[in-house]
Amino acid sequence: MTTQYYTATSIDGFIADADNSLDWLLQFGDGSGDTYSAFIAEVGAIVMGSTTYEWVLEHHVNADADHPRPWMYEQPTWVFSSRELPGVEGADIRFVRGDVVAVHATMTEAAHGKNIWIVGGGELAGQFHDHGLLDELILGVAPIALGAGAPLLPRVISHPPMRLTDVRQDGPFALLTYAVRG
Repeated sequence: MTTQYYTATSIDGFIADADNSLDWLLQFGDGSGDTYSAFIAEVGAIVMGSTTYEWVLEHHVNADADHPRPWMYEQPTWVFSSRELPGVEGADIRFVRGDVVAVHATMTEAAHGKNIWIVGGGELAGQFHDHGLLDELILGVAPIALGAGAPLLPRVISHPPMRLTDVRQDGPFALLTYAVRG
């Protein structure tokens, strides 16, 4: 079981633009290619922050107010938020707050030996890192420079440095995989 932060990023290290939009990313399609399919098949639990969750609600689930779409993940999903947020009918979404350590233990159990995917954002992934719970960073580096926005990982991680374990091309993206620990 591996805890992974798999995300798309601009060349200059932003996962959303200054308006918290992912329009820059959506120009490349929905990301449902072979790399993503193989990745999600190994995921047993998902975690995201409230900003990511609200973006998914607005742009996927409730994009067409007259015809809401079902939740996009089969895996149980934890959403970290200090606010009350609406759920999605039929989805296994668990709203939590506070320290990531206790929640990570619950997610590990629910994942049944599969991986945990930190969808976003960077601050949440950083909290997992701070507690030694982030094992792998998988970056789809897009051929875009945003200049400002939500940072990929707002932490200094310099010692020990991450270890590059894989480099591939995935369409227009450079897919970089780093071992964070050990």
